[in-house]
Amino acid sequence: MRLIVSSICLAALACATLPSNAGTFLDRIKERLHERQVAQDPDLTAPEGTVDAATQRQPTERDVPYGNDPLQRMDVYLPDAFQPTANATAAHKAPVILMVHGGGWRRGDKSASSVVDNKAAHWLARGYVFISVNYRLLPQANPLEQARDVALALAAAQAKAPSWGADPTQFILMGHSSGAHLVALVHASPELVAEAGARPWLGTVALDSAAVDVSPVMEGQHFRLYDAAFGTDPAFWRSTSPAQQLTAAAKPILLVCSTRRDDSCEQADGMASRGGQLGVRVEVLRQDLSHREINQQLGLPGAYTEAVDAFIQSLKAPTFPKP
Repeated sequence: MRLIVSSICLAALACATLPSNAGTFLDRIKERLHERQVAQDPDLTAPEGTVDAATQRQPTERDVPYGNDPLQRMDVYLPDAFQPTANATAAHKAPVILMVHGGGWRRGDKSASSVVDNKAAHWLARGYVFISVNYRLLPQANPLEQARDVALALAAAQAKAPSWGADPTQFILMGHSSGAHLVALVHASPELVAEAGARPWLGTVALDSAAVDVSPVMEGQHFRLYDAAFGTDPAFWRSTSPAQQLTAAAKPILLVCSTRRDDSCEQADGMASRGGQLGVRVEVLRQDLSHREINQQLGLPGAYTEAVDAFIQSLKAPTFPKP
Protein backbone atom coordinates (compact mmCIF):
# COMPACT_ATOMS: atom_id res chain seq x y z
CA MET A 1 0.00 0.00 0.00
CA ARG A 2 2.83 2.41 0.91
CA LEU A 3 4.46 1.80 -2.47
CA ILE A 4 1.19 2.54 -4.28
CA VAL A 5 0.68 5.77 -2.34
CA SER A 6 4.27 6.85 -3.04
CA SER A 7 3.79 6.19 -6.74
CA ILE A 8 0.59 8.22 -6.79
CA CYS A 9 2.30 11.11 -5.01
CA LEU A 10 5.19 11.00 -7.46
CA ALA A 11 2.79 10.99 -10.39
CA ALA A 12 0.97 13.99 -8.94
CA LEU A 13 4.25 15.87 -8.64
CA ALA A 14 5.11 14.97 -12.22
CA CYS A 15 1.84 16.36 -13.51
CA ALA A 16 2.28 19.58 -11.55
CA THR A 17 5.53 20.62 -13.27
CA LEU A 18 6.13 19.48 -16.84
CA PRO A 19 9.56 19.30 -18.51
CA SER A 20 10.34 21.03 -21.80
CA ASN A 21 8.91 19.10 -24.75
CA ALA A 22 7.40 16.44 -22.45
CA GLY A 23 5.16 14.13 -24.37
CA THR A 24 4.02 11.26 -22.19
CA PHE A 25 3.02 10.57 -18.64
CA LEU A 26 6.06 8.30 -18.25
CA ASP A 27 8.34 11.11 -19.39
CA ARG A 28 6.91 13.41 -16.75
CA ILE A 29 7.56 10.80 -14.06
CA LYS A 30 11.13 10.38 -15.32
CA GLU A 31 11.59 14.14 -15.11
CA ARG A 32 10.58 14.23 -11.48
CA LEU A 33 12.79 11.25 -10.68
CA HIS A 34 15.71 12.97 -12.38
CA GLU A 35 15.14 16.18 -10.42
CA ARG A 36 15.06 14.17 -7.22
CA GLN A 37 18.36 12.50 -8.15
CA VAL A 38 19.92 15.89 -8.93
CA ALA A 39 18.78 17.21 -5.56
CA GLN A 40 20.45 14.22 -3.90
CA ASP A 41 23.62 14.41 -6.02
CA PRO A 42 26.60 14.05 -3.69
CA ASP A 43 28.42 16.75 -5.67
CA LEU A 44 26.04 19.25 -4.06
CA THR A 45 27.11 18.72 -0.46
CA ALA A 46 30.30 19.09 1.54
CA PRO A 47 31.88 16.04 3.23
CA GLU A 48 29.55 14.34 5.68
CA GLY A 49 31.31 11.06 6.39
CA THR A 50 29.80 9.24 3.41
CA VAL A 51 33.21 7.84 2.53
CA ASP A 52 35.43 5.74 4.76
CA ALA A 53 37.09 8.10 7.25
CA ALA A 54 40.49 6.65 6.33
CA THR A 55 40.19 8.19 2.87
CA GLN A 56 39.13 11.68 3.96
CA ARG A 57 41.73 14.38 3.42
CA GLN A 58 42.12 18.03 4.31
CA PRO A 59 43.61 20.26 1.61
CA THR A 60 47.20 21.34 2.00
CA GLU A 61 46.19 24.74 0.64
CA ARG A 62 42.54 25.81 0.76
CA ASP A 63 40.75 28.40 -1.38
CA VAL A 64 43.70 29.31 -3.58
CA PRO A 65 42.38 32.15 -5.81
CA TYR A 66 42.52 32.11 -9.60
CA GLY A 67 40.19 35.11 -10.08
CA ASN A 68 38.46 37.88 -8.15
CA ASP A 69 35.10 36.16 -7.59
CA PRO A 70 34.70 34.28 -4.27
CA LEU A 71 33.86 31.10 -6.22
CA GLN A 72 37.02 31.29 -8.31
CA ARG A 73 38.96 29.22 -5.82
CA MET A 74 40.68 25.82 -5.71
CA ASP A 75 41.83 23.42 -3.01
CA VAL A 76 45.24 21.76 -3.37
CA TYR A 77 46.05 18.32 -1.93
CA LEU A 78 49.69 17.25 -1.82
CA PRO A 79 51.13 13.81 -1.14
CA ASP A 80 52.30 13.44 2.45
CA ALA A 81 55.97 13.53 1.45
CA PHE A 82 55.59 16.87 -0.36
CA GLN A 83 56.18 20.27 1.21
CA PRO A 84 55.17 23.39 -0.75
CA THR A 85 58.33 25.47 -1.17
CA ALA A 86 59.81 27.71 -3.81
CA ASN A 87 62.34 24.99 -4.67
CA ALA A 88 59.96 22.02 -4.48
CA THR A 89 60.50 21.27 -8.16
CA ALA A 90 64.05 20.19 -7.35
CA ALA A 91 62.64 17.22 -5.44
CA HIS A 92 59.47 16.42 -7.34
CA LYS A 93 58.05 16.55 -10.84
CA ALA A 94 54.60 15.26 -9.96
CA PRO A 95 51.68 14.94 -12.34
CA VAL A 96 48.42 16.67 -11.41
CA ILE A 97 44.73 15.74 -11.45
CA LEU A 98 42.61 18.90 -11.74
CA MET A 99 39.05 17.96 -10.76
CA VAL A 100 35.85 19.90 -11.57
CA HIS A 101 32.68 19.11 -9.58
CA GLY A 102 29.18 18.67 -11.01
CA GLY A 103 25.80 19.94 -9.88
CA GLY A 104 23.76 20.88 -12.96
CA TRP A 105 25.81 24.06 -13.63
CA ARG A 106 24.01 25.71 -10.69
CA ARG A 107 25.21 24.02 -7.51
CA GLY A 108 28.03 21.88 -6.15
CA ASP A 109 31.24 22.33 -4.21
CA LYS A 110 34.92 21.44 -4.58
CA SER A 111 35.01 19.93 -1.08
CA ALA A 112 32.21 17.38 -1.56
CA SER A 113 33.37 13.98 -0.37
CA SER A 114 32.28 12.29 -3.61
CA VAL A 115 34.42 14.73 -5.55
CA VAL A 116 37.55 14.42 -3.45
CA ASP A 117 37.96 11.56 -1.01
CA ASN A 118 38.39 8.35 -3.00
CA LYS A 119 40.11 10.10 -5.89
CA ALA A 120 42.55 12.01 -3.69
CA ALA A 121 43.37 8.94 -1.61
CA HIS A 122 44.10 6.92 -4.75
CA TRP A 123 46.21 9.42 -6.68
CA LEU A 124 48.01 11.06 -3.77
CA ALA A 125 49.30 7.62 -2.78
CA ARG A 126 50.74 7.35 -6.29
CA GLY A 127 52.58 10.67 -6.15
CA TYR A 128 50.03 12.89 -7.89
CA VAL A 129 48.98 16.34 -6.76
CA PHE A 130 45.16 16.59 -6.61
CA ILE A 131 43.38 19.93 -7.14
CA SER A 132 39.62 20.46 -6.75
CA VAL A 133 38.11 23.55 -8.37
CA ASN A 134 35.08 25.75 -7.71
CA TYR A 135 33.71 28.04 -10.41
CA ARG A 136 30.93 30.58 -10.86
CA LEU A 137 27.46 29.05 -11.17
CA LEU A 138 24.09 29.76 -12.74
CA PRO A 139 22.56 32.30 -12.89
CA GLN A 140 25.72 34.35 -12.35
CA ALA A 141 27.63 32.58 -15.12
CA ASN A 142 26.46 30.44 -18.04
CA PRO A 143 28.27 27.23 -19.05
CA LEU A 144 30.57 29.03 -21.50
CA GLU A 145 31.67 31.43 -18.77
CA GLN A 146 32.04 28.49 -16.39
CA ALA A 147 34.32 26.78 -18.92
CA ARG A 148 36.38 29.98 -19.03
CA ASP A 149 36.70 29.71 -15.25
CA VAL A 150 37.99 26.15 -15.59
CA ALA A 151 40.55 27.30 -18.17
CA LEU A 152 41.63 30.12 -15.84
CA ALA A 153 41.98 27.64 -12.97
CA LEU A 154 44.12 25.41 -15.16
CA ALA A 155 46.39 28.31 -16.11
CA ALA A 156 46.74 29.45 -12.49
CA ALA A 157 47.46 25.92 -11.26
CA GLN A 158 50.07 25.40 -13.96
CA ALA A 159 51.76 28.66 -12.96
CA LYS A 160 51.86 27.61 -9.28
CA ALA A 161 52.73 23.97 -9.98
CA PRO A 162 56.50 24.20 -9.31
CA SER A 163 55.87 25.55 -5.79
CA TRP A 164 53.81 22.40 -5.11
CA GLY A 165 56.44 20.05 -6.51
CA ALA A 166 54.29 19.50 -9.60
CA ASP A 167 55.08 19.57 -13.30
CA PRO A 168 53.00 22.16 -15.23
CA THR A 169 53.16 20.00 -18.36
CA GLN A 170 51.77 16.89 -16.63
CA PHE A 171 48.15 17.90 -15.95
CA ILE A 172 45.04 15.74 -16.36
CA LEU A 173 41.67 17.51 -16.53
CA MET A 174 38.83 15.58 -14.85
CA GLY A 175 35.18 16.42 -14.16
CA HIS A 176 31.88 14.79 -13.28
CA SER A 177 28.39 15.45 -14.68
CA SER A 178 28.15 19.17 -15.56
CA GLY A 179 31.82 19.36 -14.57
CA ALA A 180 32.49 16.68 -17.17
CA HIS A 181 30.79 18.88 -19.76
CA LEU A 182 32.99 21.83 -18.72
CA VAL A 183 36.30 19.96 -18.91
CA ALA A 184 35.27 18.44 -22.25
CA LEU A 185 34.39 21.92 -23.54
CA VAL A 186 37.76 23.33 -22.45
CA HIS A 187 39.39 20.26 -23.97
CA ALA A 188 37.69 20.89 -27.32
CA SER A 189 38.05 24.69 -27.46
CA PRO A 190 41.56 25.99 -28.17
CA GLU A 191 40.41 29.60 -27.93
CA LEU A 192 39.29 29.17 -24.32
CA VAL A 193 42.71 27.81 -23.40
CA ALA A 194 44.52 30.58 -25.29
CA GLU A 195 42.40 33.32 -23.67
CA ALA A 196 43.23 31.97 -20.22
CA GLY A 197 46.93 31.63 -20.94
CA ALA A 198 46.93 27.93 -20.07
CA ARG A 199 49.60 25.56 -21.31
CA PRO A 200 48.94 22.23 -23.06
CA TRP A 201 48.00 19.35 -20.78
CA LEU A 202 48.16 15.59 -21.24
CA GLY A 203 44.48 14.73 -21.65
CA THR A 204 41.02 14.75 -20.11
CA VAL A 205 38.73 12.34 -18.25
CA ALA A 206 35.03 13.25 -18.44
CA LEU A 207 32.85 11.32 -15.97
CA ASP A 208 29.32 10.77 -17.29
CA SER A 209 28.19 13.91 -19.07
CA ALA A 210 24.98 13.75 -21.08
CA ALA A 211 25.73 17.13 -22.70
CA VAL A 212 28.70 16.31 -24.89
CA ASP A 213 26.69 17.54 -27.88
CA VAL A 214 24.23 20.15 -26.64
CA SER A 215 22.34 20.82 -29.88
CA PRO A 216 20.53 17.46 -30.23
CA VAL A 217 19.78 17.53 -26.49
CA MET A 218 18.03 20.88 -26.78
CA GLU A 219 16.30 20.00 -30.05
CA GLY A 220 14.72 16.90 -28.52
CA GLN A 221 12.90 16.10 -25.33
CA HIS A 222 15.04 17.20 -22.41
CA PHE A 223 15.06 18.00 -18.72
CA ARG A 224 14.38 21.58 -17.62
CA LEU A 225 17.79 22.01 -16.05
CA TYR A 226 19.18 22.18 -19.60
CA ASP A 227 16.93 25.15 -20.39
CA ALA A 228 18.41 27.13 -17.50
CA ALA A 229 21.91 26.27 -18.67
CA PHE A 230 21.69 26.56 -22.45
CA GLY A 231 18.64 28.69 -23.27
CA THR A 232 17.08 28.81 -26.73
CA ASP A 233 19.82 30.09 -29.05
CA PRO A 234 21.13 27.37 -31.42
CA ALA A 235 24.38 29.31 -31.86
CA PHE A 236 24.98 29.13 -28.11
CA TRP A 237 24.21 25.41 -28.16
CA ARG A 238 26.93 24.91 -30.78
CA SER A 239 29.43 27.07 -28.91
CA THR A 240 28.95 24.99 -25.75
CA SER A 241 29.01 21.57 -27.46
CA PRO A 242 32.34 19.79 -26.97
CA ALA A 243 31.58 17.46 -29.89
CA GLN A 244 30.99 20.40 -32.23
CA GLN A 245 33.94 22.44 -30.96
CA LEU A 246 36.41 19.54 -31.18
CA THR A 247 39.39 20.15 -33.44
CA ALA A 248 42.12 17.91 -34.85
CA ALA A 249 44.58 19.47 -32.39
CA ALA A 250 42.76 18.13 -29.32
CA LYS A 251 44.54 15.90 -26.83
CA PRO A 252 43.20 12.42 -25.96
CA ILE A 253 39.99 12.28 -23.94
CA LEU A 254 38.28 9.44 -22.06
CA LEU A 255 34.49 9.61 -21.79
CA VAL A 256 33.15 7.45 -18.96
CA CYS A 257 29.43 6.78 -19.36
CA SER A 258 26.74 5.02 -17.35
CA THR A 259 24.93 2.21 -19.16
CA ARG A 260 22.02 2.81 -16.77
CA ARG A 261 21.19 6.15 -18.39
CA ASP A 262 19.37 6.69 -21.67
CA ASP A 263 21.66 9.29 -23.22
CA SER A 264 25.12 9.33 -21.70
CA CYS A 265 26.75 6.57 -23.75
CA GLU A 266 24.95 7.65 -26.91
CA GLN A 267 26.43 11.13 -26.52
CA ALA A 268 29.87 9.68 -25.78
CA ASP A 269 29.71 7.49 -28.88
CA GLY A 270 28.79 10.53 -30.97
CA MET A 271 31.87 12.40 -29.80
CA ALA A 272 34.03 9.33 -30.40
CA SER A 273 32.73 9.24 -33.96
CA ARG A 274 33.57 12.91 -34.37
CA GLY A 275 37.02 12.26 -32.96
CA GLY A 276 37.55 9.45 -35.43
CA GLN A 277 36.77 11.82 -38.31
CA LEU A 278 39.35 14.31 -37.02
CA GLY A 279 42.00 11.79 -36.05
CA VAL A 280 41.61 12.61 -32.34
CA ARG A 281 41.82 9.89 -29.71
CA VAL A 282 38.40 9.75 -28.05
CA GLU A 283 37.81 6.67 -25.91
CA VAL A 284 34.51 5.58 -24.36
CA LEU A 285 34.46 3.59 -21.11
CA ARG A 286 31.05 2.06 -20.37
CA GLN A 287 30.28 1.31 -16.73
CA ASP A 288 27.34 -0.54 -15.19
CA LEU A 289 27.20 2.10 -12.46
CA SER A 290 24.76 4.88 -11.68
CA HIS A 291 25.58 8.51 -12.41
CA ARG A 292 26.42 9.02 -8.74
CA GLU A 293 28.48 5.83 -8.45
CA ILE A 294 30.67 6.80 -11.41
CA ASN A 295 31.77 9.78 -9.35
CA GLN A 296 31.86 8.18 -5.90
CA GLN A 297 33.62 4.94 -6.82
CA LEU A 298 36.48 6.31 -8.91
CA GLY A 299 39.59 5.71 -6.85
CA LEU A 300 38.32 2.58 -5.13
CA PRO A 301 40.15 -0.68 -5.96
CA GLY A 302 38.70 -2.45 -8.99
CA ALA A 303 38.48 -2.63 -12.76
CA TYR A 304 36.89 0.82 -13.14
CA THR A 305 39.71 2.69 -11.43
CA GLU A 306 42.27 0.47 -13.19
CA ALA A 307 40.81 1.39 -16.59
CA VAL A 308 41.00 5.12 -15.85
CA ASP A 309 44.54 4.66 -14.53
CA ALA A 310 45.52 2.84 -17.71
CA PHE A 311 44.23 5.71 -19.85
CA ILE A 312 46.14 8.27 -17.75
CA GLN A 313 49.34 6.24 -17.86
CA SER A 314 49.04 5.94 -21.64
CA LEU A 315 49.33 9.73 -21.83
CA LYS A 316 52.95 9.39 -20.66
CA ALA A 317 52.40 10.79 -17.19
CA PRO A 318 55.19 9.61 -14.91
CA THR A 319 54.55 6.22 -13.36
CA PHE A 320 54.85 6.18 -9.59
CA PRO A 321 55.16 3.03 -7.49
CA LYS A 322 52.03 1.81 -5.75
CA PRO A 323 52.10 2.01 -1.96
